[in-house]
Amino acid sequence: MPISKKNTQFFAAYNEIKRRIMSGDFAADDRLREIDVANHLGLGRTPVREALKRLEDEGLLTHEPRRGLVVTRIDQRGVTELYSMREVLEGAAAEFAARHATDAEIDNMAAILEDEHHPDMDAVALNLAFHNAIYTAAHNRHLIRSLNALTDTTYLLGRSTLATEKRAALALREHASILAAIRARDPQAAGDAARHHIRQAYLERLRMLREVNTHIEQELT
Repeated sequence: MPISKKNTQFFAAYNEIKRRIMSGDFAADDRLREIDVANHLGLGRTPVREALKRLEDEGLLTHEPRRGLVVTRIDQRGVTELYSMREVLEGAAAEFAARHATDAEIDNMAAILEDEHHPDMDAVALNLAFHNAIYTAAHNRHLIRSLNALTDTTYLLGRSTLATEKRAALALREHASILAAIRARDPQAAGDAARHHIRQAYLERLRMLREVNTHIEQELT
């Protein structure tokens, strides 16, 4: 059965609004009025309305009194909750990958790590590719769906924890430890390495939040 024009417009609106949230074009606390978004995208209000509702259901948009839908801002408690769940699910994904990954999937992870050594690498893109490779190798659709939702929410935090060379270098070594455990078919070691990796990312995120808060306080004094 062919996809209806209505559904095509919905997916177009959904994908474009989500892309702009992920890229920061629509930033945290930005108000997204249905009519403004529809005019901006050149789409009808009905598919835009449905797309905004889907994004609200996914947690990327929040309805605020007197303002309507805004791009979700995550506070420090939300950051802690997000990374706590990532630690659990990323650990599970690495454990499953150690059990179920094919040799080709493991070789793909290794190839991504090789790319991470290049001086002109895009650390953020390669980090995402490496984690997606683990998710795929876990061979569990429900786990992948949950992890993808957490990844989308992580984008709401703005600048990546890999923005500094020091953290990017540490993350590369942490990735290597995860891969070594998966290649050794050691679920416990793989899970431990993945959980350690997320804990270190969480600590870096907290450091970044402290830095932002200090800057704000200095501007107010």
